[in-house]
Amino acid sequence: MKILNIIIAIILLGAMSSSAQNMKMGSDTTKKASKGVLRTKPHTHMMNGVEMDDDMMNMDMSKPMMTSQFSLDLPMNRDGSGTSWVPDESPMYAYMIHGKKWMTMIHGNFFARYNNQSGPRGGSKFDVPNMIMGMTQTKVGSNGLFSINTMFSLDPFLVGAAGYPLLYQTGESYQGNKLVDRQHPHDLFAELVVAYTQRVAKDADVSVSFGYPGEPALGPPMFMHRLSSMGNANAPLGHHYQDATHIAFGVTTLGFRYKYIKIEGSTFTGREPDEFRYNFDKLNLDSYSLRLSYNPSKQWALQVSDGWIHSPEEAEPLQNVNRFTASAIHTKMLGNDSYVATTLLYGQNHYSDNGKTQPSILLESNLQLSRVAIYGRYEFVQKDAEELDMHTAFPTNPNFNVHAITLGTNYRLGSAKNTDLTLGIQGTLNVSPSALKTYYGSAPTGFQVYLRINPSMMKMGHDMMNM
Repeated sequence: MKILNIIIAIILLGAMSSSAQNMKMGSDTTKKASKGVLRTKPHTHMMNGVEMDDDMMNMDMSKPMMTSQFSLDLPMNRDGSGTSWVPDESPMYAYMIHGKKWMTMIHGNFFARYNNQSGPRGGSKFDVPNMIMGMTQTKVGSNGLFSINTMFSLDPFLVGAAGYPLLYQTGESYQGNKLVDRQHPHDLFAELVVAYTQRVAKDADVSVSFGYPGEPALGPPMFMHRLSSMGNANAPLGHHYQDATHIAFGVTTLGFRYKYIKIEGSTFTGREPDEFRYNFDKLNLDSYSLRLSYNPSKQWALQVSDGWIHSPEEAEPLQNVNRFTASAIHTKMLGNDSYVATTLLYGQNHYSDNGKTQPSILLESNLQLSRVAIYGRYEFVQKDAEELDMHTAFPTNPNFNVHAITLGTNYRLGSAKNTDLTLGIQGTLNVSPSALKTYYGSAPTGFQVYLRINPSMMKMGHDMMNM
């Protein structure tokens, strides 16, 4: 509980500091644009009259502009994974297709890499973690919005059914055994969602969505959709404490937004995907979640959520999980192609079978300076012997505190057809609990070198991102 109180306090301080910053910005709106100060008030989103750069002036403004997938009044930059929010100032790496009635966006990434995890329980592998996401939308009358969201992953082909080596990682199973020290691949069909949003008043709208599969209103944007982890293909060690419900085979979400606050509720299938990554798992709406999202300024996105998940693990069918998360995401543009993005995240699982509550903390940041990026991730996660599939060695099932620090850098080699090719390298230092040093080593390491392919940053004026 002390950790939880600290996290909540940090989030509240962030909100207060952002509100103070917004008050200052409001007092400076009479300054000239040449001094880099916005002319619009915080939390206003203008479609017309916005200052545009040369690229924007060349666009066909007679065509509809793409907004958020879940609101006609919010910028598309706010959309995270599922129905989650990221800061409005977040730049977008995507291809845009302008139609007469439909607007479509496609983004994704492919990491072609060599991954090596040291120690007795480590391993090495050449693989290509990846995802492709498509979003399309059309207006329905003057106040309605219909959208379709999809996500696919070629992990079953390019990573393999048993996943990739990752020390201290746990979650899901393969061939009747728990996946331990490995990250599972994602399903071929990772998201197929239809959504409808109705504007019911000024600055207010109601949205409903159904996904098979989809992502419930639980946790922050999942790691593959956070700018703060853009350079790191590895799933966090706390993935199954924080954002692992992003592929649920059956999700219905109802949300209500007023200005910059949104409350959502979901009912969804609690069982995580099985080892057959090409099919559609059984729909069983046996779990539910609630999430409150708050964007106090264009640079901050805060959320708190709670989920009651029925039998998520196939290897432990009698175990139910209560998952609580709280997060703060900050993004600040430093120039047309430079920014810093940071995520602070707390997630915990409470298990019904043994009554344990196990926490996790993640702090990650990505500094993008034109063609060069420097990024890092710190993780703390508590896992017991049962979770690590070491119950025979530790029959009393003790808890183990695991720490991991990752540092990396990458360089954009070039771009062609609005597509970037980036070369990167990263290393991870794991700190083993004393009881596990015999099995893992004192400080096992991870290393990888990769080539990443992804869409280029969309060439928009900075003001356009604050519509």
